Amino acid sequence: MKTDYRQLLKPEVLNSIKGLELIAKVVVEGYLSGLNKSRKVGAGMEFSQYRSYEQGDDLRLLDWKMLARSGRYYIKQADIDTNIAVKFILDASNSMLHTEDGINKMDYARFISATLGYLSKHQGDAIGLFALNDHDLYSLFPKVNAQHFNRFLHQLVDIKNSGTWPVKSETTNVLHNKKHKELIVFITDMYQANNELTEFITRLKTKRNEVLLIHLMGRQELEMDYKGQVTFEDLESKHRVKVDVKSAEKAYRSALNEYMETVKKEMLQLGVDYSLFSLQDPIGDTLNLFLKRRSMLL
Repeated sequence: MKTDYRQLLKPEVLNSIKGLELIAKVVVEGYLSGLNKSRKVGAGMEFSQYRSYEQGDDLRLLDWKMLARSGRYYIKQADIDTNIAVKFILDASNSMLHTEDGINKMDYARFISATLGYLSKHQGDAIGLFALNDHDLYSLFPKVNAQHFNRFLHQLVDIKNSGTWPVKSETTNVLHNKKHKELIVFITDMYQANNELTEFITRLKTKRNEVLLIHLMGRQELEMDYKGQVTFEDLESKHRVKVDVKSAEKAYRSALNEYMETVKKEMLQLGVDYSLFSLQDPIGDTLNLFLKRRSMLL
């Protein structure tokens, strides 16, 4: 029976190493079961070398004849003609703690990153992870091995949200290597005071890489799904404002739609893929877009 991954979307699952690994495996294996196998390290291909078995490797790739001859476990490793680094950058500001139905945006960012990271590992890519706010920079540079994926999950769980996105972030020189092919996945809610996020993305994009922007929003934010008098609090500035939803709804939706259209146009001009993802959306479209962008680097 097919597992419904949405039943696993709980804070206690998304904030544990084993939970993230489980949900990533469930989503990716369910997704790939409906696709033809992509080119990757794996069975059914001519192989150029053996390597020692590592914990987490697919047991189906073990060479049993080599085991019988040598008494050691080896994996058949096929040639791949690509060397892609997939780097995930997460907005770790306080606005990502906006919560709906018991899950906040940062939980979803972990979910998306773990799922796409698992898929990247499946493709034989190197994966890295960075998270940023005006207090901290979390860095895990890309590598390819089973143990590294565990470190990737540990880093996801360890990220703490704080403050705002840096007004002046000069970290882009650290976050990507202009000499190699890279796919950068940036997950943020795009809350910015003075275009600091847009300027950051502008510096991220180069001729050699692909950038996928995942704009993460809640359904209540998108639809102004509240009733009566509501007090809103800015999670970053702590500023509060009391609003009558009925009278403010039309102006709010108009301003939000205008802002999102502006962001989409700016990303289009930069050559950045823009994907709006709500906390209630299935992840299939994001997986498709991710693989499409990855294929452009091959």
